[in-house]
Amino acid sequence: MTAIGYARVSTEEQNTGAQLDALRAAGCAEIFEERASGGDRSRPVLARALARVGRGDTLVVARIDRLARSLAHLLAVIEGLRARGAYFRSLGDPIDTSSPQGVFTLQVLGAAAEFERALIRERTRAGLAAAKARGRVGGNPGLRAREPAALRAVAAARRASALAGLIAGADVWLPVVRRMRPERPWREVARAVTAATGIPWSSDRLTRAVRRFVAEGLADAALLTRAPRRNAPDRLLATVAGMARAGLTLRAIGAELAAMRERTPRGGLEWSVSSVAHLLARARKARLLE
Repeated sequence: MTAIGYARVSTEEQNTGAQLDALRAAGCAEIFEERASGGDRSRPVLARALARVGRGDTLVVARIDRLARSLAHLLAVIEGLRARGAYFRSLGDPIDTSSPQGVFTLQVLGAAAEFERALIRERTRAGLAAAKARGRVGGNPGLRAREPAALRAVAAARRASALAGLIAGADVWLPVVRRMRPERPWREVARAVTAATGIPWSSDRLTRAVRRFVAEGLADAALLTRAPRRNAPDRLLATVAGMARAGLTLRAIGAELAAMRERTPRGGLEWSVSSVAHLLARARKARLLE
């Protein structure tokens, strides 16, 4: 169990000295330091800090405003940590999710946040109804006008949300990727990640996720190296050898392989006589068939 510190200031003119002293005094073995706006959720150093926190670890900040400028963002980060079996502690506030008192404070904050969201929804509906009565169209004018700045802001928010979702489950899927890549192809890794997480992962989705982590400095670029081309597995060679010992012809072996949905070297299901003969030659070379 490790305490991971996170310190942040908004401008280059400020310094994190006081925060660093407090975090060190609290026993933080590792501290991530960032200069960025608190309203910016796509902070790369914060992303690395969250990825570093493992099960049983605690993310520690000097004050909650160093982590987030909105209650919704704070609760989202804490919920992501709790889902991974990790904790959150603010030295300057009564929040420590490893203690009953801290959990109670968090529950009070959550209730306040839900009340605030309900009020915002009510005011929004009332405002839209009033605007509609006056003949005005709701929504973001910049988006309706396809203004580049508005489109970039929406795209950045979506990227930040996607990254946060990936980080929340990274303690499960990323170790699988690290264990299997680049020796195994993405198709096999995706199946293993699906089994580990219980969530369907395609090879394309997994590749995009790893590329995003590499771009953010959260994963080694070597994971993206092309997998080596592998020969037919020993299992397939042994299967073909067994069929040959049973007296099946090359054509009959090919039909059996097709029925078993075994892929040819080119990825198809129609096995030619020459392809089967090649497998048998390799089986003999591997001394699976005398």
